[in-house]
Amino acid sequence: MTFPPLREELRGLEPYGAPQISPELAPVQLNVNENPYGPGPEAAADVAHAVGEAVATLNRYPDREFVALRAALADYLNADGGRGITPDQVWAANGSNEVMLQLLQAFGGPGRVALSFAPTYSMYPEYARDTVTEWVVGRREADFTLDLDHARRLVAERRPSVVLLPSPNNPTGTALAPEAITALCEAAGDGVVVVDEAYGEFRRAGTPSALELLPDHRNLVVTRTMSKAFALAGARLGYLAADPAICDAVRVVRLPYHLSSVTQATALAALRHAPALLARVEELRAERDRTVTWLRGLGLDVAESDANFVLFGTFADRHAVWQGLLDRGVLIRETGPSGWLRVSVGTPDEMGQFRTALTEVLESDPNKELS
Repeated sequence: MTFPPLREELRGLEPYGAPQISPELAPVQLNVNENPYGPGPEAAADVAHAVGEAVATLNRYPDREFVALRAALADYLNADGGRGITPDQVWAANGSNEVMLQLLQAFGGPGRVALSFAPTYSMYPEYARDTVTEWVVGRREADFTLDLDHARRLVAERRPSVVLLPSPNNPTGTALAPEAITALCEAAGDGVVVVDEAYGEFRRAGTPSALELLPDHRNLVVTRTMSKAFALAGARLGYLAADPAICDAVRVVRLPYHLSSVTQATALAALRHAPALLARVEELRAERDRTVTWLRGLGLDVAESDANFVLFGTFADRHAVWQGLLDRGVLIRETGPSGWLRVSVGTPDEMGQFRTALTEVLESDPNKELS
C-alpha cells in the first residue's frame, strides 16, 4: 500500500471544477452559469440582518431539521408549479451537489446502478464513483432530446436504483417533456427518478416543471437550487421535493447539523425577497433568446435552451475558439460534446463583449467553424 492509502480508482484523478481565471485576465466571466446580477440592496440588508442575528447564537447547533426553512421552500415551490407540497416533502443541503450526493448515498452503493443519458451533467458520474455505485450512461438524440424507446429499454435492462435527469439539461439547456418523465418513472419501478431542475426558473413560457408530476409518482424527486435564479451561488443552498419516505431516507445519511445557522438564515431571508431576487429572470431569458438568434445568424448550430446558458458549435478546434475568446477577455466553458462550447448568459454589456470577441475570433480564422 502506498501513502496516502487512496482508493485505487481515485489515483491520478483531478478534482472537479471549471477553470478559474482572474477577472484581471478575463473581465467577462461567462463560464459557470452564475446569475450576473447580485441581490438588490433591500434583500442584501435583510440577509445581513438575519445573519447577524444567527451569529449571536453560533455557540448553539443549528436546527438540524431546519423546519422553518423547509416550510418556506414548500411555499415557494407551490408558487412555481408545485401541487400541495408540504414541509415533510422538502429536504435541503449545501448546494444541489450535496443533495445529489445524499441521494446516491441513500439509494446507490455497491451492487446498484445510477443511470443518465449523455450529454449530461459532468458531476453525476462522480457522485456515483464516490458512493461506489455503478455508472451507466445512455444516449440522447442529435437534438439532445431523449429517445424514449432507447431510454425505457436501458432502464428495463439495467434496473437502476437512481435515474438522473437534468431538466433543463446541463450542458445543453434541453428541457424534458412531462410524458418523458412519466414514462421513466413508470419504467424505473421502485427506483428513484431525479429530475434536476437547477435551472428550472429559466424555463420558457409553456415549459412545465416536473413539480406538477410529484403527486402522480411516489418515486419522483425534483431538485432545485438557490444558486442560479436567486443569485445566491455563494450561499450554497440546494433542495429537493419528493415523497416524505424519500426525505426520511435521505435524513439517514445526512451528517449531523449539516446545514449551518448562517445558511438557514440567509436562505430564509432570500425567500422573503423572492419576487425581487427573481425579477431579473425574465431579462436573462430574453438575453438568452437574443443570443440563440444571433449565434444561429452566424450559421452556427445552437441547442434549444430553457436555461441561463447556450450551447453552440460546432468547431473543428473548439479549444482554439475558447482560447481566442479568453485572449480577448471573455471566459466561457469548453464542455459538452466534441466541437461545442457553452456560454452563460450575462448582462447586455457582457453579452455584447462576447459577440464582439466571437466575431473577431471567427473572422481571424474562418476555418475554425465546421461546415
